[in-house]
Amino acid sequence: MRPDKRAVRIGIGGPVGSGKTALVAALCRALATELRLAVVTNDIYTTEDADFLRRAGVLPDDRIRAVETGCCPHTAIRDDISANLDAVEELEERLGALDLILVESGGDNLTATFSKGLVDHQIFVVDVAGGDKVPRKGGPGVTTADLLVINKTDLAPLVGADLGVMARDAQARRGDLPTVFLSLVGEPGAAPVADWVRDRVAEPASTPRHHEPTPAHTHGP
Repeated sequence: MRPDKRAVRIGIGGPVGSGKTALVAALCRALATELRLAVVTNDIYTTEDADFLRRAGVLPDDRIRAVETGCCPHTAIRDDISANLDAVEELEERLGALDLILVESGGDNLTATFSKGLVDHQIFVVDVAGGDKVPRKGGPGVTTADLLVINKTDLAPLVGADLGVMARDAQARRGDLPTVFLSLVGEPGAAPVADWVRDRVAEPASTPRHHEPTPAHTHGP
């Protein structure tokens, strides 16, 4: 538990189909035995992502909280965060001391970012199936997230995506901020992302949290 007695909150955002929920599931499997954690999911009109996590059995049901935003996903994580804050605080009150809360956004576009009032760190997930131009397009999600995950690298040969180009463009857009290339087919435990999350949980409470370049296990293509 951190000195300030509050769980670290990490937001996970990205476009529809980029693999956010699968990544959350992988992180839960990797970290649940060592950290006290819970998850908040966001969907516009359903609880589909939370239901997926429950069916997968990655956490006990009472550690997964679904938010039906009824609006564009970025509104609920950036502009009016009250529903998500209520969900986070309800989990903390009901479950007691936690180390980590993952807040998964609904599928959004490259402009999606989390309010600093909601999360301490942000992970942004894009996938190779969108083409190797995605990092080059930039947008706040790509350029400012504390960690960029380029997911589904196993699909690169099938869609003609050049991972070297994606690595070059991500670095050009992000500077020293870390980027991880990931395939949950080949790395079902999402080890480099799990290691990055562990490092964030271990940071002292006084460490600056928002958009600061931090060391990470950065895997190239």
